[in-house]
Amino acid sequence: MSQADAVIGGRAPPFGLWERMLAGRYLRARKHQGGVALISIISFVGILLAVGTLIIVMSVMNGFRTELLGRILGFQGHVFVTGGVLDGAERDRAAARILKVPGVTQAAPIIEAQAIAIGPSQVTGALVRGIGPRDLAGTTLVARNITHGTLKGFGDGEYGGNGVVLGERLAQQLGVRVGETVTLISPSGASTAFGGTPLQKTYTVSATFTVGMSQYDQAYIYMPLSQAQLFFGREHTADAIEVRVKDPDHAARMKGAINKAAGPAAIVGDWTQRDASFWDALKVERSVMRLILMLLVAIAAMNIISGLVMLVKNKGRDIAILRTMGAGQGSILRIFFMAGAAVGALGTAAGLTLGVLFCTYIGPIQDAVEYLTGQSVFSSDVYYLSHVPAKVDWAEVSLIIAWALGMSFVATLPPAWRASRIDPVEALRYE
Repeated sequence: MSQADAVIGGRAPPFGLWERMLAGRYLRARKHQGGVALISIISFVGILLAVGTLIIVMSVMNGFRTELLGRILGFQGHVFVTGGVLDGAERDRAAARILKVPGVTQAAPIIEAQAIAIGPSQVTGALVRGIGPRDLAGTTLVARNITHGTLKGFGDGEYGGNGVVLGERLAQQLGVRVGETVTLISPSGASTAFGGTPLQKTYTVSATFTVGMSQYDQAYIYMPLSQAQLFFGREHTADAIEVRVKDPDHAARMKGAINKAAGPAAIVGDWTQRDASFWDALKVERSVMRLILMLLVAIAAMNIISGLVMLVKNKGRDIAILRTMGAGQGSILRIFFMAGAAVGALGTAAGLTLGVLFCTYIGPIQDAVEYLTGQSVFSSDVYYLSHVPAKVDWAEVSLIIAWALGMSFVATLPPAWRASRIDPVEALRYE
C-alpha cells in the first residue's frame, strides 16, 4: 500500500512514517522551496545557548554552595553545645556522651578568641582556635591540607606547649615560616583585681595550612586547648563543644539527641542557625537566577513560532493538496508540530551536551582563560574559593530539559493548529 493510499484510506497511524517524513522535509527545505531554514537555525542556536547557559549557571551555583558548605562546615563544625555544661570536668564527660550519639563523628571542646599577631613583616588581627591535638587531627579539612611542617608534636609540653598552626596566607602576611616565632597579644589575659589584663607571648610556628578559602587561610591560628585556656584566662572552661555529624543536612534533626546526651544545662544550636542569613541569601539568589534563566529559555523557544508561521504560510498549497487527498486536520497539525518540536528537541539536546561538557572541563577552561587574559577570573579574595566550582545536579538538569522541551512544544501548537484549520478551497483558489 502506498503512502497516498494510506492517507486517503485514513489508516495512517498518528506520527507515522509519512508524517515524520513530511515534517523533516519541510524543516530542511531551502528558501526557494518555501523553507525557513535560517529562522530554524536561529531558533536552534537560541535554545542551545539558553539551555546550555542555564545548566552551566545552576551547576556553578550548586558547586559553589557545595564547596562553600563543605569548607565552612569542615572548618567550623555542624552542631554547637554551650551553657553550663562547659565548666570543669563535666565538659569532658558531656563530650564523651555526645560521641555515643548515633551519627556523631566528633565532639571537640574549643576556645575561639581574637588576638593580635606580630611578625617580622606586619602586625594584624587573628582568630585563635584552641583545640585538643586529637581533635585537630580529626579535623580533616585542616589535617589533610598542611602545606608546611607537621601536626606531630602539636599539644606536647606543659599546658600544651608553645607550638601553633597558622593559615598559609596569614603566615605569608606576617612573614614567618615553619620553625620561626610569632608573637600574640591577647586583649583579655589573666584576671586581676582590676579586670583582665592583656597578655603577650611568643609561639613557634609548627605548621601552616590552606583550605582554599581566604577568610580562613589569612585569619586563623590553631593553638592547643590547654594553652588557649591559659593565654585567654579561661582555665577550666571552654567556649563551646563543637560537634560534627556524618550528614550535615541532618544536623538540625540531631539536636534533640545531642541535647539529651549533653545534659539539661546545655544549649544546643546548629550551623543553619549560626549562618542563617548567609545560607538564606544563597538560596534566594539561586531561586531567582533559576527563574530568570528559565524565562530566557522560554523566550528562545518562542522563536519557533515565527519560523513555523512562515513555514505554514509558504506551504499553504501543499497543505491544501494533502487535505484534498484525505489527510485530516490532526495529520496536518502533527506534521507542523513535529517540524517545530524537532528544532526544540535538537536545540535542547545540544544545549545539554554543551552545558555538561563545559561543567566537566571547567577547570581547564578557567586555566585557559586566565592564561590568555593574564587575569584571575575567580579570585579567592573575592569569592572565598580558589577555583570555579561546578556540580551537575541531574535532578535539576532533568527539570531544565523538561522545561525547555515543554516550552518548545507549547510554542509549536499555535502555528500548527493554524495550519490544520486552513481551508483547501481558499488555499487553492488563486493557485
